[in-house]
Amino acid sequence: MASPSTSSTPVPPSNTTATHFLTSLLNKSLRIHLVDGRMFIGQLKCTDRERNVVLATTYEYRRPTARALERAAAAAQSGQGTVKLDMERRFVGLVVVPGESTARLRDTEPRYQHAGWWQ
Repeated sequence: MASPSTSSTPVPPSNTTATHFLTSLLNKSLRIHLVDGRMFIGQLKCTDRERNVVLATTYEYRRPTARALERAAAAAQSGQGTVKLDMERRFVGLVVVPGESTARLRDTEPRYQHAGWWQ
């Protein structure tokens, strides 16, 4: 008779626990990182089985362009002191983030950041 596996892989919560957890995040501010490097911060309005997420009052953040990076590198080499590049931000309002594009999803408030199964 085979013995049960003692894997250290995190076990996802039951459907009831997951439902309560997602319900507690409704209308809370979430940060979603996409596989293409973009990031969205907005209020969670709903999600579905395919992990698509609807955010309201959302801002999109993008990494600096290659041209901006080149200018910053030139400024740093010419001795103009500290060079700081910020992510570009724009208001996008209501947005649907496809589940297959999501790399990481985090609550912007620290209360759930210990729950490693959803980060």
